[in-house]
Amino acid sequence: MDYRNAAECLNLLHRLHASNVDETHAALSTVVFGMLDALPPPNQHLEVLEAARPMIARVQAEMSRRYTAQPLPPDSLENEILLRVVTLWRNLARSYARIVRHDARDGTLDDQRALLFQRRMHYAGQGVVEYFRAHRAVPAGQWAEAHECFAAAEEADLAQIRVADSLNEVWKAQSTLEAYVAVLLVDLANPFGRTERELAWICRWAQRFAPYCALGTPESQKPTLYGVDLGADHGLRPLGLLPASPRLRRFDGSTLAGQIRAVLAQFKQGLKPASLGLGEDCTVEAGNRLLLSLYRPWGLASAGRRFPRRGSRGQVELTGDWLAIGFHVDGKVFTQPRTYGVASSLNSDMNLLTFGERAPQADDPARREALRQHEAEQLGFVCEQWEILDQSVGGFRLQQRPRAERLEHHQLVGVRPQDGDRFLLGHVSWLMYRADGLLEAGVHVLPGVPSLVAARPVSLHSGRSPFHQAFLLPATPALKTGPSLVLPSRWYHPSAVIEIHVEGKSSQVRLEQLVLRGANFDQVSFEALPPSVA
Repeated sequence: MDYRNAAECLNLLHRLHASNVDETHAALSTVVFGMLDALPPPNQHLEVLEAARPMIARVQAEMSRRYTAQPLPPDSLENEILLRVVTLWRNLARSYARIVRHDARDGTLDDQRALLFQRRMHYAGQGVVEYFRAHRAVPAGQWAEAHECFAAAEEADLAQIRVADSLNEVWKAQSTLEAYVAVLLVDLANPFGRTERELAWICRWAQRFAPYCALGTPESQKPTLYGVDLGADHGLRPLGLLPASPRLRRFDGSTLAGQIRAVLAQFKQGLKPASLGLGEDCTVEAGNRLLLSLYRPWGLASAGRRFPRRGSRGQVELTGDWLAIGFHVDGKVFTQPRTYGVASSLNSDMNLLTFGERAPQADDPARREALRQHEAEQLGFVCEQWEILDQSVGGFRLQQRPRAERLEHHQLVGVRPQDGDRFLLGHVSWLMYRADGLLEAGVHVLPGVPSLVAARPVSLHSGRSPFHQAFLLPATPALKTGPSLVLPSRWYHPSAVIEIHVEGKSSQVRLEQLVLRGANFDQVSFEALPPSVA
Protein backbone atom coordinates (compact mmCIF):
# COMPACT_ATOMS: atom_id res chain seq x y z
CA MET A 1 0.00 0.00 0.00
CA ASP A 2 1.12 3.55 -0.80
CA TYR A 3 0.96 5.45 2.48
CA ARG A 4 1.81 8.63 0.57
CA ASN A 5 -1.46 8.55 -1.34
CA ALA A 6 -4.33 10.36 0.37
CA ALA A 7 -7.10 8.25 -1.18
CA GLU A 8 -5.45 4.96 -0.18
CA CYS A 9 -4.85 6.28 3.35
CA LEU A 10 -8.54 7.17 3.69
CA ASN A 11 -9.54 3.68 2.54
CA LEU A 12 -7.18 2.17 5.10
CA LEU A 13 -8.65 4.31 7.91
CA HIS A 14 -12.14 3.04 7.10
CA ARG A 15 -10.90 -0.57 7.37
CA LEU A 16 -8.88 -0.18 10.56
CA HIS A 17 -10.19 -1.47 13.87
CA ALA A 18 -8.71 -0.64 17.26
CA SER A 19 -9.03 -4.23 18.51
CA ASN A 20 -5.33 -4.88 17.87
CA VAL A 21 -3.80 -1.80 19.44
CA ASP A 22 -0.20 -2.38 18.35
CA GLU A 23 -1.02 -3.04 14.70
CA THR A 24 -3.47 -0.14 14.55
CA HIS A 25 -0.97 2.22 16.18
CA ALA A 26 1.75 1.18 13.74
CA ALA A 27 -0.59 1.72 10.77
CA LEU A 28 -1.71 5.14 11.99
CA SER A 29 1.89 6.21 12.65
CA THR A 30 2.85 5.13 9.13
CA VAL A 31 -0.08 7.03 7.60
CA VAL A 32 0.78 10.24 9.47
CA PHE A 33 4.48 10.01 8.61
CA GLY A 34 3.77 9.05 5.00
CA MET A 35 1.53 12.07 4.49
CA LEU A 36 4.07 14.33 6.21
CA ASP A 37 6.82 13.08 3.92
CA ALA A 38 4.78 13.06 0.69
CA LEU A 39 3.43 16.63 0.83
CA PRO A 40 0.06 15.92 -0.84
CA PRO A 41 -2.25 18.85 -1.65
CA PRO A 42 -3.11 20.65 1.63
CA ASN A 43 -6.84 19.92 1.45
CA GLN A 44 -6.21 16.17 0.95
CA HIS A 45 -3.61 16.10 3.73
CA LEU A 46 -6.05 17.79 6.12
CA GLU A 47 -8.84 15.38 5.17
CA VAL A 48 -6.68 12.36 6.09
CA LEU A 49 -5.56 13.86 9.41
CA GLU A 50 -9.09 14.83 10.45
CA ALA A 51 -10.46 11.39 9.54
CA ALA A 52 -7.76 9.75 11.68
CA ARG A 53 -8.19 11.93 14.79
CA PRO A 54 -10.78 9.89 16.77
CA MET A 55 -9.00 6.59 16.26
CA ILE A 56 -5.60 8.14 17.04
CA ALA A 57 -6.96 9.50 20.33
CA ARG A 58 -8.32 6.08 21.36
CA VAL A 59 -5.21 4.11 20.39
CA GLN A 60 -2.79 6.60 21.96
CA ALA A 61 -4.74 6.40 25.23
CA GLU A 62 -4.56 2.58 25.17
CA MET A 63 -0.82 2.66 24.51
CA SER A 64 -0.10 5.15 27.31
CA ARG A 65 -1.96 3.01 29.88
CA ARG A 66 0.94 0.57 29.68
CA TYR A 67 3.35 2.93 31.45
CA THR A 68 1.35 5.48 33.46
CA ALA A 69 0.68 3.45 36.61
CA GLN A 70 4.26 3.92 37.90
CA PRO A 71 7.07 6.36 37.06
CA LEU A 72 8.71 5.08 33.87
CA PRO A 73 12.49 4.39 33.98
CA PRO A 74 14.33 5.34 30.76
CA ASP A 75 15.83 1.85 30.47
CA SER A 76 12.54 -0.04 30.81
CA LEU A 77 10.84 -2.03 28.06
CA GLU A 78 7.86 0.34 28.15
CA ASN A 79 10.12 3.29 27.30
CA GLU A 80 9.93 2.30 23.64
CA ILE A 81 6.14 2.61 23.83
CA LEU A 82 6.45 6.12 25.27
CA LEU A 83 8.74 7.15 22.42
CA ARG A 84 6.29 5.76 19.85
CA VAL A 85 3.39 7.66 21.44
CA VAL A 86 5.32 10.94 21.65
CA THR A 87 6.62 10.57 18.10
CA LEU A 88 3.06 10.29 16.79
CA TRP A 89 1.96 13.38 18.75
CA ARG A 90 4.89 15.39 17.39
CA ASN A 91 4.40 14.20 13.82
CA LEU A 92 0.77 15.27 14.00
CA ALA A 93 1.77 18.75 15.21
CA ARG A 94 4.33 19.02 12.40
CA SER A 95 1.78 17.82 9.86
CA TYR A 96 -0.62 20.68 10.61
CA ALA A 97 2.27 23.14 10.59
CA ARG A 98 3.34 21.79 7.19
CA ILE A 99 -0.19 22.26 5.82
CA VAL A 100 -0.15 25.92 6.91
CA ARG A 101 3.17 26.54 5.16
CA HIS A 102 2.22 24.53 2.07
CA ASP A 103 -1.09 26.37 1.71
CA ALA A 104 0.42 29.84 2.15
CA ARG A 105 0.88 30.25 -1.61
CA ASP A 106 -2.56 29.09 -2.79
CA GLY A 107 -4.76 30.02 0.15
CA THR A 108 -7.19 27.17 -0.50
CA LEU A 109 -7.57 26.62 3.26
CA ASP A 110 -7.72 30.23 4.41
CA ASP A 111 -11.03 29.59 6.17
CA GLN A 112 -9.43 26.64 8.01
CA ARG A 113 -6.31 28.38 9.34
CA ALA A 114 -7.66 28.82 12.88
CA LEU A 115 -8.41 25.07 12.96
CA LEU A 116 -4.92 24.26 11.67
CA PHE A 117 -3.28 26.32 14.43
CA GLN A 118 -5.51 24.82 17.12
CA ARG A 119 -4.80 21.26 16.02
CA ARG A 120 -1.07 21.93 15.87
CA MET A 121 -1.12 23.41 19.38
CA HIS A 122 -3.19 20.55 20.78
CA TYR A 123 -0.81 17.88 19.53
CA ALA A 124 2.37 19.70 20.53
CA GLY A 125 0.85 20.08 24.00
CA GLN A 126 0.06 16.36 24.14
CA GLY A 127 3.74 15.66 23.56
CA VAL A 128 4.57 17.60 26.74
CA VAL A 129 1.72 16.08 28.75
CA GLU A 130 2.79 12.55 27.76
CA TYR A 131 6.01 12.99 29.72
CA PHE A 132 3.97 14.14 32.71
CA ARG A 133 1.92 10.95 32.42
CA ALA A 134 5.09 8.86 32.40
CA HIS A 135 6.57 10.91 35.28
CA ARG A 136 9.58 11.71 33.17
CA ALA A 137 11.48 14.98 32.84
CA VAL A 138 10.33 16.83 29.71
CA PRO A 139 13.19 16.58 27.16
CA ALA A 140 14.99 19.63 25.87
CA GLY A 141 13.13 21.35 23.03
CA GLN A 142 9.68 19.93 23.83
CA TRP A 143 8.44 23.02 25.68
CA ALA A 144 10.00 25.28 23.04
CA GLU A 145 7.92 23.52 20.35
CA ALA A 146 4.72 24.11 22.32
CA HIS A 147 5.53 27.81 22.85
CA GLU A 148 6.28 28.23 19.16
CA CYS A 149 2.89 26.75 18.20
CA PHE A 150 1.07 29.33 20.31
CA ALA A 151 3.33 32.18 19.18
CA ALA A 152 2.61 31.39 15.53
CA ALA A 153 -1.16 31.54 16.10
CA GLU A 154 -0.80 34.73 18.14
CA GLU A 155 1.24 36.36 15.37
CA ALA A 156 -1.43 35.39 12.83
CA ASP A 157 -4.09 36.91 15.13
CA LEU A 158 -5.93 33.58 15.20
CA ALA A 159 -5.12 32.37 18.73
CA GLN A 160 -8.51 33.22 20.25
CA ILE A 161 -10.78 31.91 17.49
CA ARG A 162 -12.68 28.80 18.56
CA VAL A 163 -13.06 25.89 16.17
CA ALA A 164 -15.07 22.69 16.41
CA ASP A 165 -13.26 19.87 18.24
CA SER A 166 -15.20 16.68 18.94
CA LEU A 167 -12.40 15.42 21.21
CA ASN A 168 -13.04 18.21 23.72
CA GLU A 169 -15.39 16.42 26.12
CA VAL A 170 -17.11 19.49 27.61
CA TRP A 171 -17.12 22.30 25.05
CA LYS A 172 -16.79 20.38 21.76
CA ALA A 173 -14.80 23.40 20.60
CA GLN A 174 -11.47 25.02 21.43
CA SER A 175 -9.17 27.86 20.43
CA THR A 176 -5.38 27.72 20.12
CA LEU A 177 -5.15 29.84 23.27
CA GLU A 178 -7.34 27.39 25.18
CA ALA A 179 -5.31 24.41 23.94
CA TYR A 180 -2.13 26.17 25.10
CA VAL A 181 -3.59 27.15 28.48
CA ALA A 182 -4.72 23.56 29.06
CA VAL A 183 -1.09 22.42 28.87
CA LEU A 184 -0.01 25.23 31.21
CA LEU A 185 -2.69 24.23 33.73
CA VAL A 186 -1.47 20.64 33.77
CA ASP A 187 2.06 21.94 34.34
CA LEU A 188 0.84 24.04 37.28
CA ALA A 189 -0.94 21.07 38.87
CA ASN A 190 2.23 19.38 40.20
CA PRO A 191 1.89 16.56 37.63
CA PHE A 192 4.83 14.56 39.00
CA GLY A 193 3.04 14.41 42.35
CA ARG A 194 -0.19 12.93 41.02
CA THR A 195 -1.41 9.40 40.69
CA GLU A 196 -2.48 8.03 37.31
CA ARG A 197 -6.16 8.63 38.09
CA GLU A 198 -5.61 12.14 39.48
CA LEU A 199 -3.57 13.18 36.46
CA ALA A 200 -6.24 11.87 34.08
CA TRP A 201 -8.80 14.06 35.86
CA ILE A 202 -6.45 17.05 35.80
CA CYS A 203 -5.91 16.71 32.03
CA ARG A 204 -9.69 16.58 31.51
CA TRP A 205 -10.35 19.48 33.87
CA ALA A 206 -7.64 21.58 32.21
CA GLN A 207 -9.68 21.39 29.00
CA ARG A 208 -12.83 22.21 30.96
CA PHE A 209 -11.41 25.27 32.77
CA ALA A 210 -9.05 26.64 30.10
CA PRO A 211 -11.64 29.16 28.72
CA TYR A 212 -11.59 30.98 32.09
CA CYS A 213 -7.87 31.83 31.85
CA ALA A 214 -6.03 34.52 29.89
CA LEU A 215 -2.51 35.49 28.83
CA GLY A 216 -1.44 39.13 28.78
CA THR A 217 1.52 41.47 29.06
CA PRO A 218 3.22 41.47 32.48
CA GLU A 219 3.21 45.22 33.08
CA SER A 220 3.43 46.23 36.76
CA GLN A 221 2.37 42.84 38.06
CA LYS A 222 3.18 41.08 41.30
CA PRO A 223 6.28 38.88 41.08
CA THR A 224 4.34 35.94 42.55
CA LEU A 225 1.97 35.80 39.57
CA TYR A 226 2.82 33.17 36.98
CA GLY A 227 4.27 33.95 33.58
CA VAL A 228 5.64 32.13 30.56
CA ASP A 229 8.44 33.12 28.19
CA LEU A 230 7.56 32.10 24.65
CA GLY A 231 11.25 32.07 23.80
CA ALA A 232 12.24 29.72 26.63
CA ASP A 233 12.22 25.94 26.94
CA HIS A 234 10.23 25.47 30.15
CA GLY A 235 6.71 25.98 31.47
CA LEU A 236 5.24 28.60 33.77
CA ARG A 237 7.37 30.30 36.43
CA PRO A 238 6.68 33.10 38.95
CA LEU A 239 7.17 36.38 37.10
CA GLY A 240 9.74 37.47 39.66
CA LEU A 241 12.03 34.66 38.46
CA LEU A 242 11.74 35.47 34.74
CA PRO A 243 13.90 38.08 32.97
CA ALA A 244 12.15 40.88 31.09
CA SER A 245 11.41 39.90 27.50
CA PRO A 246 9.04 41.03 24.72
CA ARG A 247 7.92 37.39 24.53
CA LEU A 248 6.95 37.24 28.20
CA ARG A 249 3.27 36.60 28.92
CA ARG A 250 1.41 36.84 32.23
CA PHE A 251 -0.90 33.97 33.16
CA ASP A 252 -4.22 35.19 34.60
CA GLY A 253 -6.40 32.62 36.37
CA SER A 254 -8.44 35.05 38.49
CA THR A 255 -11.69 34.22 36.67
CA LEU A 256 -10.93 30.54 37.03
CA ALA A 257 -10.62 30.98 40.81
CA GLY A 258 -14.27 32.06 40.88
CA GLN A 259 -15.27 29.07 38.77
CA ILE A 260 -13.53 26.66 41.14
CA ARG A 261 -15.26 28.27 44.13
CA ALA A 262 -18.60 27.90 42.34
CA VAL A 263 -17.97 24.18 41.66
CA LEU A 264 -16.99 23.57 45.29
CA ALA A 265 -20.19 25.32 46.40
CA GLN A 266 -22.23 23.13 44.07
CA PHE A 267 -20.61 20.04 45.59
CA LYS A 268 -21.95 21.18 48.97
CA GLN A 269 -25.41 21.49 47.43
CA GLY A 270 -25.28 17.83 46.41
CA LEU A 271 -24.45 18.13 42.70
CA LYS A 272 -22.40 15.30 41.22
CA PRO A 273 -19.08 15.81 39.39
CA ALA A 274 -20.51 14.37 36.17
CA SER A 275 -23.22 17.06 36.04
CA LEU A 276 -20.49 19.72 36.37
CA GLY A 277 -18.41 18.42 33.47
CA LEU A 278 -15.81 16.74 35.68
CA GLY A 279 -16.41 13.18 34.51
CA GLU A 280 -18.49 10.12 35.36
CA ASP A 281 -15.57 8.39 37.11
CA CYS A 282 -15.02 11.11 39.74
CA THR A 283 -16.57 11.04 43.21
CA VAL A 284 -17.58 14.11 45.18
CA GLU A 285 -15.00 13.45 47.88
CA ALA A 286 -12.11 12.93 45.45
CA GLY A 287 -13.18 15.82 43.22
CA ASN A 288 -13.52 18.18 46.15
CA ARG A 289 -10.10 17.25 47.53
CA LEU A 290 -8.34 17.57 44.15
CA LEU A 291 -10.01 20.87 43.25
CA LEU A 292 -8.99 22.34 46.60
CA SER A 293 -5.36 21.44 45.86
CA LEU A 294 -5.64 23.15 42.43
CA TYR A 295 -7.33 26.32 43.67
CA ARG A 296 -4.18 28.29 44.50
CA PRO A 297 -1.91 27.35 41.56
CA TRP A 298 -4.71 27.58 38.99
CA GLY A 299 -6.65 30.53 40.30
CA LEU A 300 -4.39 32.71 42.41
CA ALA A 301 -0.61 32.82 42.17
CA SER A 302 2.57 31.16 43.27
CA ALA A 303 2.46 30.66 47.03
CA GLY A 304 6.22 30.67 47.36
CA ARG A 305 7.90 28.12 49.55
CA ARG A 306 6.82 28.11 53.16
CA PHE A 307 10.31 26.90 54.03
CA PRO A 308 13.04 27.99 51.58
CA ARG A 309 15.14 25.19 50.16
CA ARG A 310 18.88 25.27 50.55
CA GLY A 311 21.50 23.34 48.63
CA SER A 312 22.69 20.37 50.61
CA ARG A 313 24.78 17.25 50.23
CA GLY A 314 24.77 13.99 52.07
CA GLN A 315 22.53 10.99 52.27
CA VAL A 316 19.38 9.86 54.00
CA GLU A 317 18.13 6.42 54.95
CA LEU A 318 14.64 5.79 53.61
CA THR A 319 12.16 2.93 53.70
CA GLY A 320 8.58 2.68 52.53
CA ASP A 321 7.78 -0.65 54.20
CA TRP A 322 5.18 -0.11 56.94
CA LEU A 323 6.67 -2.62 59.42
CA ALA A 324 10.21 -1.48 58.67
CA ILE A 325 9.22 2.11 59.45
CA GLY A 326 7.93 0.98 62.84
CA PHE A 327 11.10 -0.97 63.54
CA HIS A 328 13.37 2.00 62.81
CA VAL A 329 11.16 4.44 64.73
CA ASP A 330 10.88 2.26 67.83
CA GLY A 331 14.04 0.19 67.67
CA LYS A 332 12.19 -3.12 67.83
CA VAL A 333 9.67 -5.20 65.92
CA PHE A 334 6.01 -4.39 66.52
CA THR A 335 4.29 -7.04 68.66
CA GLN A 336 0.81 -7.33 70.10
CA PRO A 337 0.48 -5.73 73.57
CA ARG A 338 0.67 -8.25 76.42
CA THR A 339 -2.88 -7.37 77.46
CA TYR A 340 -4.01 -8.80 74.14
CA GLY A 341 -3.65 -12.34 75.51
CA VAL A 342 -2.24 -15.60 74.24
CA ALA A 343 -1.44 -14.35 70.77
CA SER A 344 0.86 -11.71 72.24
CA SER A 345 2.72 -14.29 74.28
CA LEU A 346 3.03 -16.59 71.27
CA ASN A 347 4.26 -13.72 69.12
CA SER A 348 6.88 -12.81 71.70
CA ASP A 349 8.01 -16.43 72.02
CA MET A 350 8.33 -16.76 68.24
CA ASN A 351 10.29 -13.54 68.12
CA LEU A 352 12.64 -14.86 70.80
CA LEU A 353 13.10 -18.20 69.04
CA THR A 354 13.74 -16.55 65.69
CA PHE A 355 16.03 -13.69 66.61
CA GLY A 356 17.30 -14.61 70.07
CA GLU A 357 16.95 -12.61 73.23
CA ARG A 358 17.07 -8.91 72.48
CA ALA A 359 20.31 -7.34 73.60
CA PRO A 360 20.07 -4.38 75.98
CA GLN A 361 20.48 -0.94 74.44
CA ALA A 362 24.13 0.05 74.16
CA ASP A 363 25.18 3.39 75.58
CA ASP A 364 27.68 3.97 72.79
CA PRO A 365 25.83 5.54 69.79
CA ALA A 366 28.09 3.77 67.29
CA ARG A 367 27.49 0.44 69.02
CA ARG A 368 23.75 1.09 69.14
CA GLU A 369 23.72 1.92 65.43
CA ALA A 370 25.63 -1.24 64.58
CA LEU A 371 23.12 -3.34 66.54
CA ARG A 372 20.22 -1.66 64.75
CA GLN A 373 21.74 -2.29 61.33
CA HIS A 374 22.50 -5.92 62.22
CA GLU A 375 18.96 -6.64 63.38
CA ALA A 376 17.50 -4.78 60.38
CA GLU A 377 19.47 -7.08 58.07
CA GLN A 378 18.15 -10.16 59.90
CA LEU A 379 14.56 -8.92 59.58
CA GLY A 380 14.83 -7.68 56.01
CA PHE A 381 14.25 -4.10 57.16
CA VAL A 382 17.36 -2.54 55.63
CA CYS A 383 16.82 1.03 54.41
CA GLU A 384 17.91 2.31 51.03
CA GLN A 385 20.37 5.19 50.71
CA TRP A 386 19.24 8.30 48.85
CA GLU A 387 21.36 11.32 47.94
CA ILE A 388 20.15 14.73 49.09
CA LEU A 389 19.88 17.35 46.33
CA ASP A 390 18.45 20.06 48.57
CA GLN A 391 16.36 20.31 51.70
CA SER A 392 14.22 22.60 53.82
CA VAL A 393 12.48 22.40 57.16
CA GLY A 394 9.55 20.85 55.30
CA GLY A 395 11.38 18.03 53.54
CA PHE A 396 13.94 16.82 51.05
CA ARG A 397 14.56 16.58 47.33
CA LEU A 398 16.35 13.28 46.83
CA GLN A 399 17.79 11.22 44.01
CA GLN A 400 18.77 7.60 43.58
CA ARG A 401 19.46 5.09 40.86
CA PRO A 402 16.50 2.83 41.68
CA ARG A 403 17.19 -0.55 43.23
CA ALA A 404 14.67 -2.96 44.71
CA GLU A 405 12.04 -0.88 46.48
CA ARG A 406 9.47 0.94 44.34
CA LEU A 407 7.76 3.95 45.84
CA GLU A 408 4.36 5.35 44.96
CA HIS A 409 2.83 8.78 45.29
CA HIS A 410 1.70 9.86 48.76
CA GLN A 411 3.16 6.70 50.32
CA LEU A 412 4.27 6.86 53.96
CA VAL A 413 8.05 6.60 54.39
CA GLY A 414 10.49 6.58 57.27
CA VAL A 415 13.48 8.83 56.71
CA ARG A 416 16.61 9.65 58.67
CA PRO A 417 19.28 12.16 57.57
CA GLN A 418 22.90 11.17 57.90
CA ASP A 419 23.36 13.43 60.92
CA GLY A 420 20.00 12.58 62.54
CA ASP A 421 19.46 10.53 65.68
CA ARG A 422 15.85 9.55 65.04
CA PHE A 423 13.74 8.39 62.16
CA LEU A 424 11.02 10.78 61.03
CA LEU A 425 7.81 10.15 59.11
CA GLY A 426 7.25 11.59 55.69
CA HIS A 427 5.30 10.97 52.51
CA VAL A 428 6.32 10.95 48.87
CA SER A 429 5.03 14.20 47.38
CA TRP A 430 6.34 13.66 43.82
CA LEU A 431 8.41 11.28 41.66
CA MET A 432 10.19 11.92 38.36
CA TYR A 433 12.74 10.03 36.27
CA ARG A 434 15.47 12.01 34.57
CA ALA A 435 16.83 11.10 31.15
CA ASP A 436 20.01 9.71 32.76
CA GLY A 437 17.96 7.10 34.64
CA LEU A 438 18.13 8.72 38.08
CA LEU A 439 14.89 8.91 40.02
CA GLU A 440 14.17 12.18 41.82
CA ALA A 441 11.71 12.26 44.69
CA GLY A 442 10.22 14.93 46.89
CA VAL A 443 9.64 13.83 50.50
CA HIS A 444 7.50 15.99 52.76
CA VAL A 445 8.37 15.41 56.42
CA LEU A 446 5.50 15.23 58.92
CA PRO A 447 6.27 17.57 61.86
CA GLY A 448 7.29 15.98 65.16
CA VAL A 449 9.36 13.00 66.27
CA PRO A 450 7.10 9.94 65.97
CA SER A 451 6.58 7.19 68.50
CA LEU A 452 5.17 3.76 67.84
CA VAL A 453 1.77 2.83 69.30
CA ALA A 454 -0.62 -0.10 69.00
CA ALA A 455 -4.09 0.82 67.78
CA ARG A 456 -7.40 -0.79 66.90
CA PRO A 457 -10.88 0.54 66.11
CA VAL A 458 -13.34 0.22 68.99
CA SER A 459 -16.41 -1.89 68.22
CA LEU A 460 -18.57 -4.53 69.81
CA HIS A 461 -15.93 -7.10 68.97
CA SER A 462 -12.80 -4.97 69.44
CA GLY A 463 -11.82 -6.98 72.51
CA ARG A 464 -11.05 -9.91 70.20
CA SER A 465 -9.54 -7.97 67.30
CA PRO A 466 -5.77 -7.55 67.01
CA PHE A 467 -3.92 -4.28 67.40
CA HIS A 468 -2.15 -2.72 64.44
CA GLN A 469 1.01 -0.68 64.25
CA ALA A 470 0.38 3.08 64.20
CA PHE A 471 2.30 6.24 65.02
CA LEU A 472 1.79 9.16 67.38
CA LEU A 473 3.10 12.59 66.40
CA PRO A 474 3.37 15.21 69.19
CA ALA A 475 2.17 18.79 68.93
CA THR A 476 4.60 21.22 67.29
CA PRO A 477 3.81 24.72 68.67
CA ALA A 478 6.33 26.42 66.36
CA LEU A 479 4.38 25.15 63.34
CA LYS A 480 0.99 25.53 65.08
CA THR A 481 0.20 21.84 64.72
CA GLY A 482 -1.49 19.71 67.37
CA PRO A 483 -0.86 16.06 68.16
CA SER A 484 -1.96 13.57 65.54
CA LEU A 485 -2.12 9.86 64.84
CA VAL A 486 -0.86 8.18 61.68
CA LEU A 487 -3.16 5.19 61.13
CA PRO A 488 -3.48 2.53 58.44
CA SER A 489 -5.28 3.66 55.31
CA ARG A 490 -9.04 4.38 55.47
CA TRP A 491 -9.29 4.08 59.23
CA TYR A 492 -10.52 7.63 59.51
CA HIS A 493 -14.24 8.17 59.96
CA PRO A 494 -15.63 11.28 61.68
CA SER A 495 -15.99 10.65 65.43
CA ALA A 496 -14.65 7.10 65.17
CA VAL A 497 -13.19 5.79 68.45
CA ILE A 498 -9.75 4.19 68.49
CA GLU A 499 -8.12 2.26 71.31
CA ILE A 500 -4.47 3.16 71.79
CA HIS A 501 -2.00 1.03 73.73
CA VAL A 502 1.26 2.72 74.82
CA GLU A 503 3.80 1.41 77.33
CA GLY A 504 1.43 -1.04 78.95
CA LYS A 505 -1.50 1.38 79.22
CA SER A 506 -4.64 1.52 77.11
CA SER A 507 -6.78 4.58 76.41
CA GLN A 508 -9.39 5.61 73.89
CA VAL A 509 -9.45 8.62 71.58
CA ARG A 510 -12.09 10.07 69.28
CA LEU A 511 -10.94 11.01 65.77
CA GLU A 512 -11.65 14.62 64.83
CA GLN A 513 -10.31 15.81 61.48
CA LEU A 514 -8.46 14.19 58.61
CA VAL A 515 -5.16 16.06 58.41
CA LEU A 516 -3.70 14.15 55.47
CA ARG A 517 -4.77 11.11 53.46
CA GLY A 518 -1.97 9.20 51.77
CA ALA A 519 -1.80 6.10 49.63
CA ASN A 520 -1.46 3.81 52.64
CA PHE A 521 -2.14 5.97 55.70
CA ASP A 522 -4.47 8.51 57.32
CA GLN A 523 -3.06 11.29 59.50
CA VAL A 524 -5.78 12.47 61.89
CA SER A 525 -6.25 14.83 64.80
CA PHE A 526 -7.96 13.44 67.91
CA GLU A 527 -9.22 14.10 71.40
CA ALA A 528 -8.61 11.85 74.38
CA LEU A 529 -11.74 10.35 75.95
CA PRO A 530 -12.02 10.31 79.76
CA PRO A 531 -12.40 6.80 81.25
CA SER A 532 -16.06 7.40 82.07
CA VAL A 533 -16.90 8.16 78.42
CA ALA A 534 -14.70 5.38 77.08
